Amino acid sequence: MVTGDGAFIKKINRSIILEKIMEHEQISRADLSKITGLNKATISVQVADLLEEELICETTPEHHTVGRRPIMLSINSNAAYVLGIDLDYQKIDFTLANLQGHPVLTHTEKFQTTNYEDIVSYLIKQIKKFQKQCDDTRFGMAGVVIGVHGTVNKDERIHFIPTYKWYDKDLRRDLQAKLNLDIRIENNANLSSFAENVYQYHTSKNLFNIILTSGIGAGIINDGEIQSGYHGYAGEMGHMIVAVDGRPCSCGNKGCWEQYASETSLIQHLSTVLDRSDLSRDDVLTLLAEEDTTTIEEVEKWIVYIAIGLNNVINLYNPETVVINSEILSSYHHSVNKLESHLHSSVSQYCKIVLSNLGDTACVMGACALGIQRLLDGPKVIFSVSEIENDTPAS
Repeated sequence: MVTGDGAFIKKINRSIILEKIMEHEQISRADLSKITGLNKATISVQVADLLEEELICETTPEHHTVGRRPIMLSINSNAAYVLGIDLDYQKIDFTLANLQGHPVLTHTEKFQTTNYEDIVSYLIKQIKKFQKQCDDTRFGMAGVVIGVHGTVNKDERIHFIPTYKWYDKDLRRDLQAKLNLDIRIENNANLSSFAENVYQYHTSKNLFNIILTSGIGAGIINDGEIQSGYHGYAGEMGHMIVAVDGRPCSCGNKGCWEQYASETSLIQHLSTVLDRSDLSRDDVLTLLAEEDTTTIEEVEKWIVYIAIGLNNVINLYNPETVVINSEILSSYHHSVNKLESHLHSSVSQYCKIVLSNLGDTACVMGACALGIQRLLDGPKVIFSVSEIENDTPAS
């Protein structure tokens, strides 16, 4: 039983009400009372406060029956915005989202440098541009969440990003020194798993998301919450050992799963087999579409390696939903069935394995969703996928 003083209970009630308004998109006060079990007086007081803060708004929809037209409550989507950033290797994705989780501005920048100071300067410049776009709104740009492809401490300091060779960087502090904004740093796989839960698999309380792109990252949702471990490093499944004295890995070990089951490992191996030094993921997708025999054979072998690690993950976590993010797997016919055909263990239990529909946008959309949840102070957020409305200039 939850207990606490009046302010604490009021906060819980506020969170419940906001959650149900987001879930239903439009809902009346009477229905809020029925769904939440809160009395009408509590609903009335909370709704009045949220209206005064302009976090929600009232609308009167068309009404074709006899009787009084209901007044519906919905999130005031343009009251504030959050900026999600995916800081990937040689590429940064930016997405500005409104309070309904819909992306309204997006920008992608490609570059070659790994210099920390240069990238911090660039981030500050771009964040200020997005912030300016929100100047005329009630709360403006209320927060920034940055996903990094490496390990992040519980205090949100970057411990290590392998592709950049960055150790012990306090990116949040360095950005906040130049920006008057709430900034949060999170692991990209954690954000991707959050996005899958928020935008796709709303009812799944135990979700495991595996990303097979540049390396292998995993995000864990347990009982509806991101699980980051004691130090913040949980989910580094790519560094499970699957081959004794196997291929060397940048982590210092040999035989790590990502050296056999990531898209990068597949592309590198295919480059050797096909004698094509410039092979890209798009080339692999083209070869699969053309039903190239050699490529299909290598993808089949690759799926076996994915299944080896997947078997270990399922046995460790007993997930309800396993979401795999890989454009190559998504482009290969019956890939999930082929994966499941290699999961022979009688103790491996899960409900379903699915391929991500969010693809490369998962991290940045998860960043937006987490920023909105933080701004609203805790309610569970539930959104639907929406197309980008327009682009921000790259200058």
